[in-house]
Order: sequence, then structure tokens, then C-alpha cells
Amino acid sequence: MNEKDIASKLLADNSISSESFNKIESARTSTLFSLSFELRAVLYCGVLLLSSGLGVLIYKNIDSIGHMAIILFIAAVSAACFVYCIRKSLPYSNLKMNSPGILFDYILLFGCLTFVSFLGYLQYQYSVFGTHNDWVPLISSLLFFAAAYYFDHLGVLSIAITTFAAYIGIAITPLGLIKNNDFSRGYSLIYSGIALGFVLIAVSWALARRNIKKHFTYTYVNFASHMLFVFCLAALFKDGGYIFFVPLFFALVATVIWQAFSEKSFYFLLIAILYGYIGLSYLVIKNLISFSSDGALFTGLFYFIGSSIGIIYFLIKSSKRIKAA
Repeated sequence: MNEKDIASKLLADNSISSESFNKIESARTSTLFSLSFELRAVLYCGVLLLSSGLGVLIYKNIDSIGHMAIILFIAAVSAACFVYCIRKSLPYSNLKMNSPGILFDYILLFGCLTFVSFLGYLQYQYSVFGTHNDWVPLISSLLFFAAAYYFDHLGVLSIAITTFAAYIGIAITPLGLIKNNDFSRGYSLIYSGIALGFVLIAVSWALARRNIKKHFTYTYVNFASHMLFVFCLAALFKDGGYIFFVPLFFALVATVIWQAFSEKSFYFLLIAILYGYIGLSYLVIKNLISFSSDGALFTGLFYFIGSSIGIIYFLIKSSKRIKAA
């Protein structure tokens, strides 16, 4: 017996009035609309606006407020956020934990952002770490990793990974890296990026095998995949990087594609195909340019037309295969 039959039976037995029956039917047939995404978006924007507003306020009133007062204020805000989160958080567990509330996640995020501001301001104004400016991202990343695992927060984990990358001198912004062409440090930046990518994968698999926050594995692998692809491409774009990095790059593409089908993840399949296509196209065009002929030009045009059609067809078929699985 469904809800409508129950309400109809109660109405027939004169247990409820027709007015009550109409209200029950209206509530039953009304479709509920979730505001979860809208509320989270508003809270996230609120955290960003509050952080930006504090920065602007401090910048405009730095002479009248004083550096020490600002530092103490930022420290108090960050400490208050962490104290609130510690009091509201559930006991630690290696398994996935539910958030105590929607406000909790953003207070924790705000506390982490203000902590970075606190350490950065302290080092900039008073040089508490001397010439070791890299201690600021190192200390911040260690705190963020601890907070991410203790409070089970994927957003803080992402901040921890990027902050740790900043500590070893890597800016995880693939677009900015390629746009600025910042390869002046030779292969040291490339080696560091590739090494960090493999370290992230190794750490995620080791923790997953011990059943420690297994749901964090996706975030680790996502960051690591992009880093490995970007820095392998950076190596391909440099002269003399073909002997070692071409096999490594295409082995990485094949591995991610195989893993994508194994995990039934269209996202990882997509990024592997796109990065692989960029690398392959670069090698094809670089070799065609060396011929400097009309035939090479037409070959390049046919390559892009045919390869684009082939990739689209492959992605469509693969998407259907993954959904069916």
C-alpha cells in the first residue's frame, strides 16, 4: 500500500478531512528542490570574499593598524577556526567520515587560508625563518596534510598537495607553465615535477593498501596524473629530451588508459587521450616541418582532420563501453 492509498483509506474512514487529504496529496506530489549546491557555492564565495576583503583592509590600513596587530589578528582568526573544527569534528577514523555540517567545511578551509597568510606575513615582515623562505610552504603543507586526514577534508588535501609542490619549487598551473615558457632551470624543474608525481601515486597506493582514507586516492592520482603529463610534455618540448621522455610519456598514456578502463573512469581516459594527442601531434608536426614541402603541409592537415575524427569516435565508443560496464 503506497502513500496515496493510505491517505485515501484515511479519508474514506473519515479519519482525516478533505482539506488534510488535499494537503497530503500536494506534499506528496510536489518535487523537492535541493539547495545544497547553491548553499555550498555561496559559502565558498563567502570564504574567498572574506579572505580577499581582509587582505584589502589590511593593505589600506597598514600604517594605522601596525604589523604586529595584523599578525596577531590573523593568528587569532586562524586559531579560532581550528578550535571550532576540533570541537565540532567527529573522532578520527581511517574510513570515510561524514562532515559535521556544511558550515564546518568552510570554516576549516578559511582557517587554512588564514594560516598561510599568517606564516607568510610573519616571514615577510620579520624573517623568522631567516633566508629559508621555503619553510613557509613546508610547514603549511604539513599542517594541511594533518588537517586533511584528521578532519577528512578533500579540499584541504588539495591545498596540502599544491603547497607541498610550492615548497619544492613547482607551481601546479599547467597553463601558466606553458604560457610563460618557464623552463630556464633546465631539466631540474621537469625532474622534480615527475618525481613528485610518482611520489604522490606511491603514497596514495601505500595508504590505500593499509585502508587509510582510501577515498583520498582519487585526489592524489588526479594531481599526479596531470603533473606527470605536463612535465613529460615539457621535456618533449625541450631539445634533446626524446630518448628518455618519449617512451616514458607514451608508457604513461597507455597506463592511464588501461587504468581508466579498469576503474571505469571516463575522466582519466579523457585526460590521457588529450595529453597523448598533444604529445603525438607535437612529434608529428615537428618531423613534418623538417621536410619544408607542400606535401608535408597537406599531410599535416590530413593528420589533424583524420586524428580528430578518430579520437572523437574512440571517445564516444569508450564512453558507451564504460557506461555499459
